[in-house]
Amino acid sequence: MAEKDLGYRRVQCTGRGSYIISLPKEWVEDIGLNRGSEIAFNIQPDSTLTLVPRKIAEKEGKNDAAKPKEYYINVDPKEAPEAALRMIRALYAIGADIIRIHFKNIKDAPKYKVETKNFVRDTFLGAEIIDETPDEITLQILIKHSEFGIEKAVRRMAIVALAANRDAIAYLTDRSDTLFESVLNARNDVNRLGLYIVRQLKYGIERNLYRELGFRTPKEFLLYRIAVNDIENIGENALNIVNSIGSFQKLIDDETLFLKDPIDEETYTQLTSYYTQAQQLYEDAVKAVFKRDYKDAEKLISKRESLFALENELIMLISSKKMDPNVTAILRLIFDSTRRIVDYSRNMADLTLNRTVEELCSTLTYK
Repeated sequence: MAEKDLGYRRVQCTGRGSYIISLPKEWVEDIGLNRGSEIAFNIQPDSTLTLVPRKIAEKEGKNDAAKPKEYYINVDPKEAPEAALRMIRALYAIGADIIRIHFKNIKDAPKYKVETKNFVRDTFLGAEIIDETPDEITLQILIKHSEFGIEKAVRRMAIVALAANRDAIAYLTDRSDTLFESVLNARNDVNRLGLYIVRQLKYGIERNLYRELGFRTPKEFLLYRIAVNDIENIGENALNIVNSIGSFQKLIDDETLFLKDPIDEETYTQLTSYYTQAQQLYEDAVKAVFKRDYKDAEKLISKRESLFALENELIMLISSKKMDPNVTAILRLIFDSTRRIVDYSRNMADLTLNRTVEELCSTLTYK
């Protein structure tokens, strides 16, 4: 049907706080609407509104979005198993609801199934194996988007990533298996949450559900994707620290390396103090995002700049101490990881500025 101008109609108030507008009679009759017919209202990115009668939506198959998105994967033993795992991960990220994984060689199926189940358990949030045959397993993502919102997931992700870094620094003086496992598990949890958030963001973009997911404009999807990437890096940096410390300890245990002096107490104390400030800065930046507080974000950017002097002092302190070069390298690794947290705080503050500046400047008045 060609586009047709049906003119303008005035918005009216019913007196009960509701606004109504009459539908053009010609359009109602052409579509075949009756009393009680249902019409879907969809907000577009440019704030315009489209009206879609249910009967048309069903006819065009627009309700297919409510059906589970099902995909199939054939695992060929001639190919590297990691390729199939990457494909499963990609399907999860794009919003697959059901993934059926078929193993071509039934002799190798038990081995591949174990690897796949472990991968699913360690990588995905809300995913379960719901069916299994000798040569196939079926994976279903059970968690719903409304059950665990994006902001709640980001907040949890940031808390876990910062805790991982705190344990990584403690691992320098307390090399217990418990701390190492804590950092490893936290990094895995961060990645699981990050992948889940990416899945939610793509779900919202596809369906233009930015308001339902807690955003005011679709542009915020991109901002949150950048934030997720930074938090994943915080978790990864923590694991790099404990792995480096572990390798260092192994050299000592194997008597390949002899450490004359223990970790310098002054340097360690100042380094942990620096991390504490970095952690607080990042936590405050995350709070500013959720509060949509432009002024708080501005203050945090100033705080980040005030830490430059402390960073230079810490670098000079590490350089001035006559420590084993391997110890110095690990301390610099911890310092660099902590400084990145400070920089990510600036990124998070910028996110707040970007998501609130339009509303602030469009409502500001001069007296």
